[in-house]
Amino acid sequence: MTRPASKGAWFDPIFEGLCFGAATLLLVALAGVVVSLTIGGWPALSHFGLSFFTSTTWNPVTEVYGAAGPIVGTLVTSALALLIALPVALGVSIFLVEFCPKQLSRPIAVAVELLAGIPSIVYGMWGLFVLAPFFAEHIQLPLMMNAPAGSIWETLFYGVPNGANIFTASLILAIMILPYMAAVFRELFLTVPPQVRESAYGIGCTPLEVITSVVLPYVRGGAIGVVMLGLGRALGETMAVTFIIGNAHGLPKSLFDSGSTLASTIANEFTEATGEMHTAALTALGLVLFVITFGVLAIARLLLLRQRYD
Repeated sequence: MTRPASKGAWFDPIFEGLCFGAATLLLVALAGVVVSLTIGGWPALSHFGLSFFTSTTWNPVTEVYGAAGPIVGTLVTSALALLIALPVALGVSIFLVEFCPKQLSRPIAVAVELLAGIPSIVYGMWGLFVLAPFFAEHIQLPLMMNAPAGSIWETLFYGVPNGANIFTASLILAIMILPYMAAVFRELFLTVPPQVRESAYGIGCTPLEVITSVVLPYVRGGAIGVVMLGLGRALGETMAVTFIIGNAHGLPKSLFDSGSTLASTIANEFTEATGEMHTAALTALGLVLFVITFGVLAIARLLLLRQRYD
């Protein structure tokens, strides 16, 4: 007996073609971004060569550009932000899943998700008008005044006490990525079957042992992805960092020194770039930022594949 064809079978080839077209369009758009950035930044890359990546000189007057300062500033602020945000995000998500009363867990989770949707420029304005003055008066200045002369602490805390520096920019970034990471970590922890968690408690495990020996290993692959995605967002953040980092092109010499990132440099100068070389240098910064972000996501993917086959 022949099975009658489904009424919607005629639409299957069309649906498959639409899905294929969407995937192809995405790849074409990605390739277009890479090609346009490469073409736009090539005059600067070819003119300055390797020194574009090793020099800290950024002088539009003499048409000499080096990206070492923004590159280092991007990597340092993103790493510090992740270092600050990761333990707090884990603590928030563990509390919501393991210890928080059910009546409060859902409202708090919704509040965390709402924090993740606040525009970055709002964080930047808050950092500039509230965090920076408070940090300069109550944290930065006392640390600078009490650091022993000639010690490593004096080197770490050296800077202008105005609150606009590498560390406060990292703090703003940490506050921005923290709600996102906490919300996704919570969803990951909820995927652990209740039977697995209850079995661990049943054999006498403490909450800490359940988290470290059962929950975290169960979601290890997803957790790596969350960390890398949080790092990727920190790498590409623009406006919040531009407000608070100080926008100096040199290499930061301390936690409280001014600096810049690739994104903040582009945001500050692109509208004022009139020379061809200046525009090419800023476009090359965009290409470098793209490569760094793509590299982070590629590393995350490789780590996930390694976890899958271990």
